[in-house]
Amino acid sequence: MIEPGSPCPWAVLPPGIHDTTLDEVETRFATTPHRRWLFDGFVRMTQALAVAGCRSVYLDGSFVTAKPHPTDFDGCWDHIGVDPTKLDPVLLDFSKKRAAQKAKYQGELFIAGMPNGDGGPFLDFFQVEKSSGLPKGILRISLAPPKGARP
Repeated sequence: MIEPGSPCPWAVLPPGIHDTTLDEVETRFATTPHRRWLFDGFVRMTQALAVAGCRSVYLDGSFVTAKPHPTDFDGCWDHIGVDPTKLDPVLLDFSKKRAAQKAKYQGELFIAGMPNGDGGPFLDFFQVEKSSGLPKGILRISLAPPKGARP
Protein backbone atom coordinates (compact mmCIF):
# COMPACT_ATOMS: atom_id res chain seq x y z
CA MET A 1 0.00 0.00 0.00
CA ILE A 2 1.11 3.57 -0.63
CA GLU A 3 0.77 5.06 2.82
CA PRO A 4 -1.01 8.24 3.92
CA GLY A 5 1.17 11.29 3.72
CA SER A 6 1.21 10.95 -0.04
CA PRO A 7 -1.29 13.18 -1.87
CA CYS A 8 -3.86 10.38 -1.51
CA PRO A 9 -6.44 10.65 1.32
CA TRP A 10 -6.14 6.90 2.09
CA ALA A 11 -3.39 4.37 1.60
CA VAL A 12 -3.77 2.87 -1.89
CA LEU A 13 -2.22 -0.05 -3.75
CA PRO A 14 1.13 0.55 -5.43
CA PRO A 15 0.88 1.20 -9.19
CA GLY A 16 0.22 -1.77 -11.43
CA ILE A 17 -2.17 -4.66 -11.85
CA HIS A 18 -1.79 -7.08 -8.95
CA ASP A 19 -2.96 -10.67 -9.39
CA THR A 20 -4.78 -12.06 -6.39
CA THR A 21 -7.55 -14.47 -5.41
CA LEU A 22 -10.95 -14.01 -3.83
CA ASP A 23 -9.60 -15.70 -0.69
CA GLU A 24 -6.77 -13.17 -0.48
CA VAL A 25 -9.16 -10.26 -1.03
CA GLU A 26 -11.39 -11.60 1.71
CA THR A 27 -8.51 -11.95 4.18
CA ARG A 28 -7.05 -8.50 3.45
CA PHE A 29 -10.14 -6.34 2.90
CA ALA A 30 -13.29 -8.01 4.33
CA THR A 31 -12.22 -7.07 7.87
CA THR A 32 -15.38 -5.51 9.34
CA PRO A 33 -19.07 -6.45 9.09
CA HIS A 34 -19.63 -3.64 6.56
CA ARG A 35 -16.60 -4.64 4.46
CA ARG A 36 -17.80 -8.28 4.65
CA TRP A 37 -21.22 -7.18 3.30
CA LEU A 38 -19.50 -5.39 0.38
CA PHE A 39 -17.25 -8.39 -0.26
CA ASP A 40 -20.24 -10.76 -0.31
CA GLY A 41 -21.86 -8.57 -3.00
CA PHE A 42 -18.63 -8.60 -4.98
CA VAL A 43 -18.45 -12.41 -4.78
CA ARG A 44 -22.06 -12.70 -6.04
CA MET A 45 -21.15 -10.38 -8.92
CA THR A 46 -18.09 -12.44 -9.84
CA GLN A 47 -20.21 -15.59 -9.78
CA ALA A 48 -22.73 -14.01 -12.16
CA LEU A 49 -19.90 -12.95 -14.47
CA ALA A 50 -18.27 -16.40 -14.35
CA VAL A 51 -21.56 -18.03 -15.42
CA ALA A 52 -21.45 -15.83 -18.53
CA GLY A 53 -17.84 -16.84 -19.27
CA CYS A 54 -15.93 -13.90 -17.78
CA ARG A 55 -12.37 -14.91 -16.99
CA SER A 56 -11.16 -11.97 -14.91
CA VAL A 57 -12.34 -8.94 -12.96
CA TYR A 58 -10.44 -5.91 -11.73
CA LEU A 59 -11.26 -4.66 -8.23
CA ASP A 60 -10.76 -1.05 -7.24
CA GLY A 61 -12.41 1.70 -5.29
CA SER A 62 -12.23 2.64 -1.66
CA PHE A 63 -12.81 -1.02 -0.78
CA VAL A 64 -9.15 -1.76 -1.67
CA THR A 65 -7.78 1.23 0.26
CA ALA A 66 -7.27 1.89 3.94
CA LYS A 67 -10.53 3.87 4.10
CA PRO A 68 -12.22 2.64 7.29
CA HIS A 69 -15.80 2.58 5.91
CA PRO A 70 -15.88 2.31 2.09
CA THR A 71 -19.19 3.10 0.44
CA ASP A 72 -18.98 0.38 -2.20
CA PHE A 73 -16.53 -1.33 -4.53
CA ASP A 74 -15.69 -0.37 -8.08
CA GLY A 75 -13.85 -1.95 -10.94
CA CYS A 76 -14.27 -3.56 -14.30
CA TRP A 77 -14.44 -6.94 -16.03
CA ASP A 78 -12.91 -8.48 -19.10
CA HIS A 79 -15.56 -9.02 -21.78
CA ILE A 80 -13.53 -11.45 -23.92
CA GLY A 81 -15.28 -14.81 -24.00
CA VAL A 82 -18.43 -13.52 -22.28
CA ASP A 83 -21.73 -14.83 -23.65
CA PRO A 84 -24.08 -11.83 -23.49
CA THR A 85 -27.12 -14.14 -23.42
CA LYS A 86 -25.90 -15.55 -20.08
CA LEU A 87 -24.99 -12.18 -18.58
CA ASP A 88 -27.10 -10.71 -15.80
CA PRO A 89 -28.71 -7.66 -17.52
CA VAL A 90 -28.03 -5.61 -14.37
CA LEU A 91 -24.32 -5.76 -15.25
CA LEU A 92 -25.02 -3.77 -18.42
CA ASP A 93 -27.31 -1.22 -16.74
CA PHE A 94 -25.24 1.93 -16.23
CA SER A 95 -28.26 4.23 -15.81
CA LYS A 96 -28.94 6.31 -12.72
CA LYS A 97 -25.29 6.09 -11.62
CA ARG A 98 -25.43 2.27 -11.73
CA ALA A 99 -28.22 2.16 -9.14
CA ALA A 100 -29.36 -1.35 -10.14
CA GLN A 101 -25.84 -2.80 -9.81
CA LYS A 102 -25.36 -1.15 -6.42
CA ALA A 103 -28.75 -2.33 -5.18
CA LYS A 104 -28.15 -5.94 -6.22
CA TYR A 105 -24.41 -6.30 -5.62
CA GLN A 106 -23.36 -3.40 -3.31
CA GLY A 107 -20.94 -2.08 -5.93
CA GLU A 108 -20.38 -1.47 -9.58
CA LEU A 109 -18.25 -2.92 -12.35
CA PHE A 110 -17.78 -1.56 -15.85
CA ILE A 111 -16.55 -3.35 -18.97
CA ALA A 112 -12.75 -3.07 -18.88
CA GLY A 113 -12.34 -2.00 -22.51
CA MET A 114 -15.33 0.34 -22.57
CA PRO A 115 -14.33 3.97 -23.13
CA ASN A 116 -14.66 6.29 -20.15
CA GLY A 117 -15.32 9.49 -22.07
CA ASP A 118 -12.12 10.89 -23.55
CA GLY A 119 -9.99 9.31 -20.82
CA GLY A 120 -9.46 5.91 -22.41
CA PRO A 121 -10.86 2.58 -21.24
CA PHE A 122 -12.07 1.90 -17.71
CA LEU A 123 -9.13 -0.44 -17.11
CA ASP A 124 -6.84 2.60 -17.41
CA PHE A 125 -9.21 4.93 -15.52
CA PHE A 126 -9.15 2.75 -12.41
CA GLN A 127 -5.36 2.90 -12.27
CA VAL A 128 -5.35 6.63 -11.44
CA GLU A 129 -5.99 7.94 -7.92
CA LYS A 130 -8.80 10.45 -8.38
CA SER A 131 -7.83 13.13 -5.84
CA SER A 132 -4.13 13.33 -6.80
CA GLY A 133 -4.08 12.08 -10.40
CA LEU A 134 -1.17 9.79 -9.49
CA PRO A 135 -0.87 6.17 -10.67
CA LYS A 136 -2.17 3.51 -8.29
CA GLY A 137 -2.78 -0.19 -8.37
CA ILE A 138 -5.81 -2.39 -8.90
CA LEU A 139 -6.42 -6.06 -8.22
CA ARG A 140 -7.00 -8.68 -10.93
CA ILE A 141 -8.92 -11.77 -9.88
CA SER A 142 -9.10 -14.73 -12.26
CA LEU A 143 -12.48 -16.42 -12.29
CA ALA A 144 -12.90 -20.16 -12.53
CA PRO A 145 -15.68 -21.41 -14.75
CA PRO A 146 -18.69 -22.66 -12.79
CA LYS A 147 -18.67 -26.39 -11.99
CA GLY A 148 -19.91 -28.42 -14.91
CA ALA A 149 -19.13 -25.66 -17.42
CA ARG A 150 -17.06 -26.54 -20.46
CA PRO A 151 -14.32 -24.30 -21.83
